[in-house]
Amino acid sequence: MSKIIFFLSLIILVASCKEEAKETTVVHESLWQSTKDSLPVKIGLDTKAHAILKDWLEYNALDKSFDKMYSSDYIEDFELVIDEIIENQKKLEESEYPEKFNIQQIKGRQKLFKTFVLKTKGDLEYRQNPTESMIQMIKAYNDLRNQFNVVVNNTLPEELLKNEEN
Repeated sequence: MSKIIFFLSLIILVASCKEEAKETTVVHESLWQSTKDSLPVKIGLDTKAHAILKDWLEYNALDKSFDKMYSSDYIEDFELVIDEIIENQKKLEESEYPEKFNIQQIKGRQKLFKTFVLKTKGDLEYRQNPTESMIQMIKAYNDLRNQFNVVVNNTLPEELLKNEEN
């Protein structure tokens, strides 16, 4: 009699564990979908900034990689996109900047963007919730794009800007 009760409880235990594993997979996918839907949007560029940036191939590659982030359906796809963003960001950092954007304000915002990309990559590798670091990364990228707009719309003479560095 005790053997029958033991086997019956073992079967119930195994059956209940299998159903719970299916539920966690669905929850994981729905969490990624809600995370992806809550991301801030990428800000636009002025036509002046866009005219300068269209010839900068490394920046255009980074921008295309960044756009893929919004279309990734699964977190595994997003991990691949982050790897691509890291590679393109390294190429951008090593590339020759357009003369108008070869200033410390642009390079500083680019380093901040790199920091948050690596933070997001770390969250993904350690299976932590990447939502906060993703939002910070997008804000840093928007700040970089906004700085492009500020530089091209700046009406201050170059002498004043050079005087500020001293």
